[in-house]
Amino acid sequence: MALVELFFVGFLSTFSPVHGYGGGWTNAHATFYGGGDASGTMGGACGYGNLYSQGYGTNTAALSTALFNNGLSCGSCYEIRCADDPRWCLPGTIVVTATNFCPPNNALPNNAGGWCNPPLHHFDLSQPVFQHIAQYRAGIVPVAYRRVACGRKGGIRFTINGHSYFNLVLITNVGGAGDVHAVDVKGSRTGWQAMSRNWGQNWQSNTYLNGQSLSFKVTTSDGRSVVSDNVAPTGWSFGQTFSGAQFR
Repeated sequence: MALVELFFVGFLSTFSPVHGYGGGWTNAHATFYGGGDASGTMGGACGYGNLYSQGYGTNTAALSTALFNNGLSCGSCYEIRCADDPRWCLPGTIVVTATNFCPPNNALPNNAGGWCNPPLHHFDLSQPVFQHIAQYRAGIVPVAYRRVACGRKGGIRFTINGHSYFNLVLITNVGGAGDVHAVDVKGSRTGWQAMSRNWGQNWQSNTYLNGQSLSFKVTTSDGRSVVSDNVAPTGWSFGQTFSGAQFR
């Protein structure tokens, strides 16, 4: 695993009204995967890799097509409760982060195995967190969910992968809305440049940035942005992770 170097920096935030949080509940269903230790949930379509070391733990979910938004929902947070099934439901709610995609199974009907088929709203939870709201033997339960703000410890993390002229930056530990919809990068010898999303929450720049300190501007789905100035020093190397500013 690459050495994690933490550089805590001052930040500039621009705010617009937060929307989509604390709204009404929406009906869905939930299943579970990954085993009792959630080891089978590692990796995934958001690109986060080891969910333990990234800080997401076992409070994670794979989203159906209707919720996944082609990966733009990665990092978003949902409060979920088991609903209207007294035989299997347990009291209380959980908060999970979207870290994976639950693919459709068009060979099966929506109500008999094709749980993640469009247009269904479905959460495939890690087994440990599923068992906080329902009994294991249930297998699948009706739930209600709503978007909530993501609470994170520390700053947004930027893991710089790739090579010269192909900078692939994995962005994790994002608070607030959690789901990154735009990223800009600025080297100490360049202006601000928009990055393109490669897959999951991996963002790409084809500019030669070696030997420059790097700043990042991260914008989430609610329109809020936060800037991490000079978060990576001039001597950064591919494979390193740096911690910057955070949404408050």
